[in-house]
Amino acid sequence: MATLIHTLADHTDDVNCCAFSSSCLATCSLDKTIRVYSLSNFAELPYSPLAGHSYAVHCCCFSPSGHVLASCSTDGTAALWDARDGRRLAVLPQPGASPVRVCRFSPEASYLLAGAADGSVVLWNVRSLKLYRSGKVKGGSLMACAFSPNGSFFVTGSSSGDLTIWDDKMRCLYNEKAHDLGVTCCDISSHPVSDSENGLKYFQMASCGQDNQIKLWLILFTDFLGVQLKYKCTLNGHSAPVLACAFSCDGQMIVSGSVDKCVIIYETSTGNTLHSLSRHTRYVTTCAFAPHSPLLATGSMDKTVHIWQLDLKQSCAGDTVENESKMAVEDWSEDDVSAWLCAQDLADFVGLFKMNNIDGKELLNLTKESLANELKIESLGLRSKILQKIEQLRMTMNSVSVPDEFLCPITRELMKDPVIATDGYSYEREAMENWLSKRRSSPMTNLPLHSLMLTPNRTLKMAISRWLETQQK
Repeated sequence: MATLIHTLADHTDDVNCCAFSSSCLATCSLDKTIRVYSLSNFAELPYSPLAGHSYAVHCCCFSPSGHVLASCSTDGTAALWDARDGRRLAVLPQPGASPVRVCRFSPEASYLLAGAADGSVVLWNVRSLKLYRSGKVKGGSLMACAFSPNGSFFVTGSSSGDLTIWDDKMRCLYNEKAHDLGVTCCDISSHPVSDSENGLKYFQMASCGQDNQIKLWLILFTDFLGVQLKYKCTLNGHSAPVLACAFSCDGQMIVSGSVDKCVIIYETSTGNTLHSLSRHTRYVTTCAFAPHSPLLATGSMDKTVHIWQLDLKQSCAGDTVENESKMAVEDWSEDDVSAWLCAQDLADFVGLFKMNNIDGKELLNLTKESLANELKIESLGLRSKILQKIEQLRMTMNSVSVPDEFLCPITRELMKDPVIATDGYSYEREAMENWLSKRRSSPMTNLPLHSLMLTPNRTLKMAISRWLETQQK
């Protein structure tokens, strides 16, 4: 189970990146600032925000010790900050002054890698603050980079779609066309994969791109064999370009964020989907796992950062549901239904469903009447939530893709009572009323609403009804 436990909404423009240390979370934005929060209570640290860049901040990352924070910006510089008191330690100008898109510390923190829009790649010596090595990718902007766990090589990804492997002397060792429409992010797992046949160890890498795909790769780096890059598999699930991907610290999970506004968590070994999270209202631009706690941070163009608590035991239960859903739901046992309830954040109903012997067939036959009269669920909201989840389950089984215009932008669920707000967008009435009870801005644009009036969208409601009828034939 992945539970949303906190939302940070301090940035005034798109969130571009988030990064964890063992005790802090850093976020950066188009608003030119970096903000730093304590993981103990998610309170912003006294020295935050850090305001030293003159244009948008694209990326931020902590050194392995967590004592130094790096950031990079459209202003053509990378900056180093003391994460303990917020002091700016250095400004590192990119040769050519091109906008710097990505930055990463080497595992031993000796170097900072900075990649820019003109394709330049720079290694800075963190101690001397001198330029150590520089290079350039061919035909594209530098969009992504990642170091191997041992620091012997690093990988860059470009807008031309290439993944390039470099050694620590900035020599280009290998180049692969990975994503036709451009690479947006890449990450290397800190846990190598062993090949039992020949005793070799591979580094596992994930990359994602504008082609809506996440690809897994195996990298072999040895003195006698040189560099080998082997394609492993493609993880599907997103319906739009994937902007971010990251491994968990133990390498067992991969998280991705997309233009489709969704966050998906996969099991690395099987590629199965463990969780699909849809609480952001605009593109998801960044995601990161915490190193020493079961936390996940996701950032978006909606100006927020969501912090999720991962229940690793429930993640296993969610994986069981994923495997079980490959068989007909009608064949589910009561235990399968219980696992499904847990994965849908409905664990409070496990006992009730078991007491009433709800198996897969009974689950699909539940109605609002049976939930109220037979199961005695008094809350209309809870009954509606259960029925929505069952409807989603039916659609998943039938591989039905719900048209995006039929989904509420707030809940990302099929609308039953769509209304038009004064921002011109349609929402589920209940979701929009809840939104307006707390704020008076548009969920889509974040601009003030000149009126709180909600007008029924009967045309959309009829279109949804007709679509649902076609799915039942």
